[in-house]
Amino acid sequence: QTQLVESGGGSVQAGGSLTLSCAASGLSFNLNYMGWFRQAPGKEREAIAAIFIGQGNSYYADSVKGRFTISRDSANNTLFLQMNSLTPEDTAMYYCAAGSGWAPLAASSYNYWGQGTQVTVSS
Repeated sequence: QTQLVESGGGSVQAGGSLTLSCAASGLSFNLNYMGWFRQAPGKEREAIAAIFIGQGNSYYADSVKGRFTISRDSANNTLFLQMNSLTPEDTAMYYCAAGSGWAPLAASSYNYWGQGTQVTVSS
């Protein structure tokens, strides 16, 4: 059974940095992507970064490109999201996901989701 557990969220001032982690277990062999999504109150869930499990190609939403970096430690089945230059607009619940679909920034590509970790950025 695939399980994803996020950690590393917290409160930070604008301009600061945080690194989120996602510990994965029970990953199946047919998964293609792991990704990070976020959802702010009153807004739809937004894909922000994804990584192709096979070759490590990464994909980013325009809103985080140049500020966030997704990476994966395959030996330890851990996904990371390094977030720099945070702004209050980055405040949201952040979710880790894994899936067998082929569109890296589409929620429909993901079959498994973590419970989320809260990130709050104050001005």
